[in-house]
Amino acid sequence: VQLQASGGGLVQAGGSLRLSCAASGSTFSSYAMGWFRQVPGKEREFVAAISRTGGSTRYSDSVKGRFTISRDNAKNTVYLQMNSLKPEDTAVYHCAARPYIGVVATSYDYWGQGTQVTVSS
Repeated sequence: VQLQASGGGLVQAGGSLRLSCAASGSTFSSYAMGWFRQVPGKEREFVAAISRTGGSTRYSDSVKGRFTISRDNAKNTVYLQMNSLKPEDTAVYHCAARPYIGVVATSYDYWGQGTQVTVSS
């Protein structure tokens, strides 16, 4: 499966962004999806994940209550709605796919190229 993330940009603290990740090349509904983020010099960090049907989700403690992951299997797209953004949310955000929901980056099989999110104070 090929993944293409989009929707990043520059936003002030307290603002919102919605990231999208479009999938192609395989049956999207066969994959659980995850969002991870990375800043230079640090390991890739788990943000959120959603099961194949969307019935189950996981969030990191740092984004719980502010970010919402969702998916539209008819559109082959997963979303990450980010509200109440903070400067520490600044990172490159990547979407990823694997057969079952998970929170460990190295367990994901397919990765998108990433989209930059910058939150100014």
